[in-house]
Amino acid sequence: MSQEGPPLEQLTRRLLETPAPFLGEPVFGKSGSVHVPALVADALTALGLSAKASELQRFVGRDRSKERNPRMLTQILCWLLTDPAFRGKLKSAQVLALLYDEANGLAEKVAAKEFVDNDERREELSRLALRSAGLRPAGESQNVAEDRWLTVSTLERARLATATRAAEERARLIREALARKAAEESADKWSRE
Repeated sequence: MSQEGPPLEQLTRRLLETPAPFLGEPVFGKSGSVHVPALVADALTALGLSAKASELQRFVGRDRSKERNPRMLTQILCWLLTDPAFRGKLKSAQVLALLYDEANGLAEKVAAKEFVDNDERREELSRLALRSAGLRPAGESQNVAEDRWLTVSTLERARLATATRAAEERARLIREALARKAAEESADKWSRE
């Protein structure tokens, strides 16, 4: 995030204006209208990049119940990444990781359509794309960009909630151990008297 990128509003507006074809149903078998591997290949081409056919195979829909939301998020990210601000800023591996790995992680927590319909989710997806390119929103320092990312990131909040639960569990175990020890010491004191 050392380089300044486009204004955040430019990207969130782009998400708000996502064209209907990018929100179509991904192809699973004979149903659906969006061939996600082809869309990913087109997005890479628009960025001046390419990928091997074998790298695009992971985007082929196999299990609708598990992959529909992640692939819909991939479609939305393809639209976002074709913004001219990203041209020349990403490598193929970064784009593929964002479109597959990051999309899968986010899609476990949030419906893809929320990244178009919800202000905070649009900001989150825009910031994620910028971070993937090593950019921060125009006019923000690295510290402000990082703080804001931690505030809006669904995955960071989930990680923090997990860490908080683990810390609370450790504290509970310590309290129980201290209570047992105090009870044992009290019992020892009574047995000596």
